[in-house]
Amino acid sequence: MAEQNSEQARPTEEREDTGQKPRRRFIIIGVVAVLVVGALLFWWHSTYYEDTDDASVDGHLVQISARIAGHVATVNVEQNQYVDAGAPLVEIDPSDYQTAVNQAQANLEAAIANYEATRVNVPVIDINAGSNLNNANADVASSTAGVAQTEKQLEAAKARVVEAQANATKTKLDLDRYTPLVQKDIISKQQYDAAVAAAAADQAGVAEAEANLIAAQDAVRIAHDRLLQAQSTQKYAQTAPQQVAIQKAKADQAAGQVDQARAALAQAKLNLSYCEIHAPVAGIITTKSVEVGQNVAAGQALMTLVSLDDVWITANFKETQLRHMQVGQPVTIHVDAYGRDFDGRVKQIGGATGSELSLFPPENATGNYVKVVQRIPVRIDLTKPDENKDHILRPGMSVEPKVRVK
Repeated sequence: MAEQNSEQARPTEEREDTGQKPRRRFIIIGVVAVLVVGALLFWWHSTYYEDTDDASVDGHLVQISARIAGHVATVNVEQNQYVDAGAPLVEIDPSDYQTAVNQAQANLEAAIANYEATRVNVPVIDINAGSNLNNANADVASSTAGVAQTEKQLEAAKARVVEAQANATKTKLDLDRYTPLVQKDIISKQQYDAAVAAAAADQAGVAEAEANLIAAQDAVRIAHDRLLQAQSTQKYAQTAPQQVAIQKAKADQAAGQVDQARAALAQAKLNLSYCEIHAPVAGIITTKSVEVGQNVAAGQALMTLVSLDDVWITANFKETQLRHMQVGQPVTIHVDAYGRDFDGRVKQIGGATGSELSLFPPENATGNYVKVVQRIPVRIDLTKPDENKDHILRPGMSVEPKVRVK
């Protein structure tokens, strides 16, 4: 019975062994096929693609700061609030700056009035200066003629003095001769009195001639003084071109003051406009540090605005991965947070490695150099911005870009 049972079991085992061999063969073939396919896929991926997990979303972080000093009157946003471009963020009390605008406006109006006055005076001074010069020349000529005339009158007065003195000498001599004759009654008393009167008259004539001489001398001195005065007036009148030039310079200076006042007014209005701080771009408000009632200084940071419309990917590839990488190559970007893929394109390849751009670059001059594969930042832009129209990509999020290099 045992022999019969063993004989019956042997064909069964042989059949089982015969059935397992093809199965093992298929398993081995399948494993080999999977390995071959995996190897082909790895070769394909490593040959045609370069990827990295050292990448993140990058964007613009706009620092919102005050351009003027003042008292915060209104804060219109809260932390993590989304704002559109141009939305009002903060308002600084405009009272002081409105007063400055009013003062600058008044200064401008005064400068314009001063300019108009000086500008109008230019032709007036030109005409007056020309007239004064002509009058001065005429006065000099008249005074010169007056000096010549008075000098001639002086000469005539001197001649009359000589003539009067000669007549007085003659009548005195006649009187001296008549005196003894009248005493001896040789001549009449009447003749003697006539001689006395003639002598007295001639003596008076001498006094008159000498007085006329003194007056003529004074007239000559006065004529010379008038001539000097006329010459001085003429010299001043000859400065007419300089006077006109000075007035024109004053007009130009007044025009410059107008421009200066106008610039001051523009600056005052600009400072007034800085009282309202608006969002330069759309985004999310973060790190808000400003509150109502706070006094802020010019340049003081108030908050940070994270722009969500203009984002890109910064991927740090190994330097060994850049052999075939070029600007313009397509990229598939996988976002870890959402499990979604975005389309992109290589925009720029960094100009230096990350370590070289760090705050403390490595110093390899000691001789203790260990070669480390460096990473270079590569910028990747989204080719389909509509994929991020819901602003799900936020700066700092981790992503995995895969670049098609061939």
